[in-house]
Amino acid sequence: MECFPFPEDLVRAQQEWHNTYRALACSRPRRATELRRRLLALSVRIHCHPFWSTPPGRTPAARVDLRQRTRGGRRTESAA
Repeated sequence: MECFPFPEDLVRAQQEWHNTYRALACSRPRRATELRRRLLALSVRIHCHPFWSTPPGRTPAARVDLRQRTRGGRRTESAA
């Protein structure tokens, strides 16, 4: 698999997105509205990041790689 040179702020935003999503996905989350707003803001920050307009960021594989790297220790069924 190709290794992409992600900027640190993009990696942190994606990690925060995963953490926020997990917090929102639990049953009866506290501050659900705040979490939804945070998730939306992080989604926009990630989607509009300047990295995606660089040559390495133009491939769909780069977005997949970012999500897989920042997933936070979650294993896929194929890795189990």
